[in-house]
Amino acid sequence: MTANLQQSVEQFLYRKAELCDAQSWDEYLDLFDENSEFHVPQWDSEHVYTTDPKRGMSLIYYANRTGLEDRVFRLRTGKSAASTPLPRTLHQITNVRIAGREDGELDVKANWATFYARQGLGEHFFGHATYRLRPAGDSWKIARKHVLLLNDKINAVLDFYHL
Repeated sequence: MTANLQQSVEQFLYRKAELCDAQSWDEYLDLFDENSEFHVPQWDSEHVYTTDPKRGMSLIYYANRTGLEDRVFRLRTGKSAASTPLPRTLHQITNVRIAGREDGELDVKANWATFYARQGLGEHFFGHATYRLRPAGDSWKIARKHVLLLNDKINAVLDFYHL
């Protein structure tokens, strides 16, 4: 792996975080491949989480980008009472690790934390994320995003923009 690849992937993830924080939803959605899967599994026990979203419980599961598009539509039209008003968020990405694949795609792991404030109250979420990135021109498309939420005992609403 080259330093240029590391920097390219890190900048892509930072840009994704920036777009989410700015609530630039069209640009954010454009980072995801049309067939991208978005999965946040539920914990079965203290150290075991569900691995198959079709057989186990998930905190969030979208089989393709249409699920994210629907959430954005609900946010924009005020049809998501749980997300009104939208919180202010600050995403941080760390410890980005990249593994190449034979098909030219990348498996990328990163740690993340999101701080958010809603109606004057602040909280945070944190965990690990695994991405499958597909080359797209001089950048990437997210083919899969798998998020392990480590502080899942929370007193808040959880949505894609928290992760």
